[in-house]
Amino acid sequence: MPPRWPRKPDRRDPDYRRLDDRMNFAVHAFIFAAVNSGVWFFRNIQYAQWSWSYWFTGIWIMLLVGHAIYIFAIADYSPLTAKDTQTKSSPG
Repeated sequence: MPPRWPRKPDRRDPDYRRLDDRMNFAVHAFIFAAVNSGVWFFRNIQYAQWSWSYWFTGIWIMLLVGHAIYIFAIADYSPLTAKDTQTKSSPG
């Protein structure tokens, strides 16, 4: 059963932003796991000498770690005011 949100979803709600960012991280991790396991599976099955697979895995894992550090340590989930949303959405 999917999680239920008890109120109307709003990006200004800090709890909603935290949950949304963590769900995006989970999707990122699952895509990494699926694609990376596929690359290594076919590399092993075909006895391929894909030197790029090491770089592919290393770069993507570093992006994933960076994403995790941002989500779990750096991101500020304090409540946004109307003034904050206007300055963040205004161009330039």
